[in-house]
Amino acid sequence: MYFENTGLEDIRVDFTLLQDIMAKHGMTKEGQWDYERVTFDRKFDVREGRFYLRVFAYAVEGDIDAGDATVIVKKPVIGKYYYPFGVEYGEDEHFPEHLLKTCADILATIKSEIKAFEIQV
Repeated sequence: MYFENTGLEDIRVDFTLLQDIMAKHGMTKEGQWDYERVTFDRKFDVREGRFYLRVFAYAVEGDIDAGDATVIVKKPVIGKYYYPFGVEYGEDEHFPEHLLKTCADILATIKSEIKAFEIQV
C-alpha cells in the first residue's frame, strides 16, 4: 500500500543527508542499494505480523556507492512479510490502523527534516 500525499514524493536531496535523516528514524538501507537506486526500510513486528515501511530513491546525479549522489525520493510504501515468499504490497493486504498512523507520523517527521535541505531545480 502506497502512502499518498506525504510530501516526500519527488523531493531532490543530497544522499548523505537523506541517509543520516533516515537512520535517525530507524530507516536503514542495509544491502538494498546499487549505484543508482536505494531502498530504506524499517521493520515492524506487531501482533498482526511483520511489516516493512519502505522509502525508495534514485540518483539523478552522482553515485550512491560513492556517497556523492543527489537523489529523488519516491512514494513510500508499506508491505506485509510472508515467510518464505517475501513482502507483499497488494491492495488486498490488511494493514493495522495503529501501524499506518505510526508510519504516517514517521514519514511526516522525515519530510519536515528533509524539506529544509531540498534541492530546487
